[in-house]
Amino acid sequence: MHPLPLGVLDLATVSHGATSAQALAETTELAQAADRLGYRRFWVAEHHNMDTVASTSPAVLIAHLAAHTERIKLGSGGVMLPNHSPAVVAEQFAMLEALHPGRIDVGIGRAPGSDRLSAAAVRSGGSSAAEGGGVADPWQVDDFPSDLIDLMGYLGDARTADGPWSDFAATPAAETMPQVVLLGSSGYSAQLAGYLGLPFAFANHFGGGGTVQAVELYRQRFQPSAALDEPYVIVSVATVVAEDAERARYLSAPGRLRRWGIRTGRFWPLYSPEEAQAHPEWERAAAMPSNSVVGDPDDAAAGLEALAAETRADELMVHTTTFGLPERIESLELTVEAWHRPRA
Repeated sequence: MHPLPLGVLDLATVSHGATSAQALAETTELAQAADRLGYRRFWVAEHHNMDTVASTSPAVLIAHLAAHTERIKLGSGGVMLPNHSPAVVAEQFAMLEALHPGRIDVGIGRAPGSDRLSAAAVRSGGSSAAEGGGVADPWQVDDFPSDLIDLMGYLGDARTADGPWSDFAATPAAETMPQVVLLGSSGYSAQLAGYLGLPFAFANHFGGGGTVQAVELYRQRFQPSAALDEPYVIVSVATVVAEDAERARYLSAPGRLRRWGIRTGRFWPLYSPEEAQAHPEWERAAAMPSNSVVGDPDDAAAGLEALAAETRADELMVHTTTFGLPERIESLELTVEAWHRPRA
């Protein structure tokens, strides 16, 4: 077995013509497949007011997934902390941990996970917050480090002698605590994760670059803590794997077009492969530089090995976007088989 574990990141993506209920049912089946195949963890993200994403409340979805799987770790990839009270997030995940001990991760992000109006609505500011109506900027994240420390304290990892956790317990009689992981796509989160001695997960699947620089910055800034003795790096990667490379490229077309749309400020549906390749913007999407791993099982193994070597990651997390669920499950199956295949 390959020494480097694999995980799965999922957004409960709503394919063109489908519903949120269908997307959530497919995420449940995908988590069950990942559990059966031996993946270490399965994370779901937080996004708001997006037609193509049904994963709006990670804690609720994690509770459902944990009840329908057996051993895989479930977590958030991530909870966008500026949208929430640290105490509420702590209570949600403390309860999940009490229900499923040793299986819960709290992946924490600093971005809003939405546009300005949506962020204002989620934070109870209403539209006036986004329009300058006297309410704090909904994208304000200056309190993020102190909110993160408060969240950790509520969950039992207190970093100072006194704090709000001294008078408030997230759960009355906890025996274990969920693992807190800091997510990011920049040097800021990398340095904060290192300073706090937390595991760090880099969103390499965004394709924005800077992966190696961020994880090295994390290692340079790392200070051992009660949570972690040594640096621990998780790197995500967009993957689509099929029996042959040509079919993998065909199946990856919907996700590729969608990423091109997001990069250019247009949020298109997740079309079928045929619809994606017939789209007026397809040629531009196809020419877009990408760090995705797309191909046959040998291509997948080689691509993941190269990423692991380049980043010195402790764990890789695959994110697969295809129009249909069967292709997503097939990609997970072929990826893990190739990853654990004996090397020459």
